[in-house]
Amino acid sequence: MNSKNSKSNTNNNRDNGYRIVSDNRQARYLYEILETYEAGLELFGTEVKSIRAGRINIQDGYALIKNGEAWLLNAHISPYNASSQYFNHEPRRTRKLLLHRQEIRKLIGKVEQQGLTLVPLKIYLKRGWVKVSIALARGKKVYDKRETIKQRQDQRDMQRAMKSY
Repeated sequence: MNSKNSKSNTNNNRDNGYRIVSDNRQARYLYEILETYEAGLELFGTEVKSIRAGRINIQDGYALIKNGEAWLLNAHISPYNASSQYFNHEPRRTRKLLLHRQEIRKLIGKVEQQGLTLVPLKIYLKRGWVKVSIALARGKKVYDKRETIKQRQDQRDMQRAMKSY
């Protein structure tokens, strides 16, 4: 019965048009996530087709705010194979993030004053539009990373104990 519910739940996400294309799991390990924002991306047609095919990597990506605009840097979107090389895009080009002006102002203050970083967490499709979830994050120290590993291991041990009980 549970499998039926989970199956309908995934269908529900497809009906809503929500599908995660790329997830930056390493960011949650390297950074302490403080706030998340949803932003649109200004893309070329071949970039959208590559993203729909899942050919994107945001592991090395980060966001900057310059001249009152937000930019996604160092995200790799592979060239679209079915397109000619003349009409294709550059894989690591700087892409504009589409955010509301008041969100950008808020981010400017926090990034400049508190020394925080903007990191992309995931890229997903929402009702046909490509969206990116960016996070206002603070870098973890080595002992924080060790603590995260320890907590994860303790959680696994508890799950195993509950399963065998």
